[in-house]
Amino acid sequence: MVYVAELAPGIGDEAVLELAREEGRVLVTTDKDFGELVFRQRRVPDGVVLLRLAELAPARRAEVVSAALSQHEAEMGEAFSVVSPGQIRIRTMG
Repeated sequence: MVYVAELAPGIGDEAVLELAREEGRVLVTTDKDFGELVFRQRRVPDGVVLLRLAELAPARRAEVVSAALSQHEAEMGEAFSVVSPGQIRIRTMG
């Protein structure tokens, strides 16, 4: 796992997406802008997981993310996934 804010503070979204693609990583983010980059601009990484969990307490957020990744890890590669309380949507990109 790489935490981009520590690796390259201030890096732009396009550069983050390119870094994830170059390194073959799935990008986990809370930033909805990545959806536009992926679908409108066709900037396709190995996968994006968008977390929509802001209203949850940090401990509960961690539980939801951990469960989503453990149950759907194989499906999340090469997909745009949205993890919300009680719901996981996975849309393949290809």
